[in-house]
Amino acid sequence: MSHRESPPVPPYLVLALGILAVSMASIFIRFAQREASSLVIAAYRLTLATLLILPVAIGRYGHEWKRIGRSDLLWMLLSGVFLALHFVTWITSLEYTTVASSVVLVSLSPVFVAIAAPLFLREAISLRTALGILLALVGSGMVGLSDACTGSPLRCELGGSRSLIGNLLALAGAVMVAGYFMIGRRVRGRFSLPVYIAIVYGTAAVVCLLIVAAARLPVLGYTPMTYVWLSLVAIFPQLIGHSSFNWALRYLPTAVVTVTTLGEPIGSTILAYLILGEIPGWIKLLGGGLILSGITIVSREGASA
Repeated sequence: MSHRESPPVPPYLVLALGILAVSMASIFIRFAQREASSLVIAAYRLTLATLLILPVAIGRYGHEWKRIGRSDLLWMLLSGVFLALHFVTWITSLEYTTVASSVVLVSLSPVFVAIAAPLFLREAISLRTALGILLALVGSGMVGLSDACTGSPLRCELGGSRSLIGNLLALAGAVMVAGYFMIGRRVRGRFSLPVYIAIVYGTAAVVCLLIVAAARLPVLGYTPMTYVWLSLVAIFPQLIGHSSFNWALRYLPTAVVTVTTLGEPIGSTILAYLILGEIPGWIKLLGGGLILSGITIVSREGASA
């Protein structure tokens, strides 16, 4: 890791920009959902991001494409499938539950990676990691139940709750992106970032477009403002946000970057309160705090392993 190099701009400033960019995702998606379906939004996000990064991947890193082996290609294609399913489930969750619940629950991906690591990566779970997983799971239960409870916390109606469906979709999104991260850990280091994400994003875009076609959803005919929201989803959270985190890894320890990205649920919740008027209850705040604490423990342990 070359984080000792002198950066051209302060890395923490870039991290702050990245957090702000990814925190805007749920807000942009909410506005786009006024006219476009969640599946179409996912397809646009990945397709536009792929079209923007592909010229760089081909123009500056064309030599890398010739040395992509069959095994690596298959892994990257599978990673793209996981990424597509992540966006399909998570973006759809925003139709059913609050921004706070959705972004906090989908942030559980490091926990699911830690759970799956002993099986797929043969990495042992430490006692601190187990504690982090437990805290995060308890917190996710609290967040999930808080949306299904009306009035007293002891009076919950789980059956037919739209919020519960949304929370389960967000959890599914966390599982899917965990698969994406685990494959990335296996393959990413052998290729430059533009080449890797061009293949993965491109695959995810194709999967989403096929799903949209199968569902016979319209991809054109929206108002100009909807196209603006769709473009902003692709540019800010997908390209600027994630690229900022990857850039910061060159100058800062992995643990610092990983834990800093946990500011996304906080930023999204604040923006949802200011823009959408969504006020999280005390149960959700407490559960979200447990989730973020658990993820922090898991991320630090994973980074130091």
